Amino acid sequence: MQTKITAKDFFLHIAVIALLYTGTVALLNILFRVTNVAFPQITQYGYYASTSISLPVATLIVAFPLFLFLANVLRKGYTADPSRKDYPVRKWLIYITLFIAGGILAGDLVTLIYYFLDGQEMTTAFLLKILSVLVVTGCIFGYYMDDLKDKLTGTRRNIWRVVGTILVIGSIVVGFSVLGTPSSQRMLRYDSQKISDLQNIQWQIVNYWQQKGILPTTLIELQDSISGFISPIDPQTKGPYEYKKIGTFAFDLCAEFNKPTQTTNGYMAEIAYPEPMGKPGSLGDSWQHEAGRKCFSRTIDPELYPVRK
Repeated sequence: MQTKITAKDFFLHIAVIALLYTGTVALLNILFRVTNVAFPQITQYGYYASTSISLPVATLIVAFPLFLFLANVLRKGYTADPSRKDYPVRKWLIYITLFIAGGILAGDLVTLIYYFLDGQEMTTAFLLKILSVLVVTGCIFGYYMDDLKDKLTGTRRNIWRVVGTILVIGSIVVGFSVLGTPSSQRMLRYDSQKISDLQNIQWQIVNYWQQKGILPTTLIELQDSISGFISPIDPQTKGPYEYKKIGTFAFDLCAEFNKPTQTTNGYMAEIAYPEPMGKPGSLGDSWQHEAGRKCFSRTIDPELYPVRK
C-alpha cells in the first residue's frame, strides 16, 4: 500500500528539482562566459556581455550542496519506505526533467548538424558551448534515467555525485583562472567605475564650456546646487580625480588604474566603456589605459561644441 504523500515530501521533491534547474543554469552560465572570454567573437559589432561570474558561482556554491543534501534526505525516505518512489509528484517531476533535458540535447545536436550542413563556420567557442550543453544535460538525463529505472545503487549514486562535483568545482576553478579571482574582479570594477566617473566629469566640463565659453579652473567650479552635480571621487582612494586646464580648449583628466584595459568579446575600451547616453557626440578619444596613473588629454572643438548664446 502506497503511503499518502505529505506536505514535507511534496515540497522536498519540488525543492530538489528547483535546485537542480537553478544549479544547471548557473553552471552553463559560467561555462559560456569563460568561453566568450577565452575565445572572443568579433562578428557582432557593439556586443557586450558581462564577464563576471560572481552571481553564478555564488548560486552554485549554495544550490549544489543543498541539492545533494535534500536528494540524500529523499533517498533515506525511499530506503525507509520504498512505496514513496511511486509518489505521482516524483514521477511527474522526473518525466518533466527528462523531457526538458532530452529536448535540449536534441536541439543541441540539431544546431550542430545544421551549422555543419549549412557550411557555417564552427568556431572553437561555438563547439565548446555545444559540448558544455551536451555534457551537462547529458549527465542530468543519464542520472534521472537511472533513477527512473531504479538503477541508482549506492556505488552508482556515488559515481554520479563525483561527476557532478567535478563539473561544478572544475567550472568554478576554470572560471576564476580565465576571468580572474574575486580580488581581480574587484579591481576591474574599480577601474570601470573610474572610467564612468571621468566620462561624467568630461561632459560636465563640456557643458560648462558651452555655457560660459571658458574651461573651469578646478573641478569645484562644476558643482551646481540646482542640477545637484557634485564632482565624483575615486571610489578606491576616496580622493578627488586629477584635472588640469592646459589651454583655452584643452584639459587633462587623470586617475590611477589597477589593470590594463580589458577586452570583452574582442572589443577594446571604446566598446567596454561606452559614452553616457543622452550626451553630445564623442570627443574622438578612447578610454584605453594601462595599469598605473593615466591622463586622458581632451581638446574641445568649438565648432562641434559651440558656446550657447
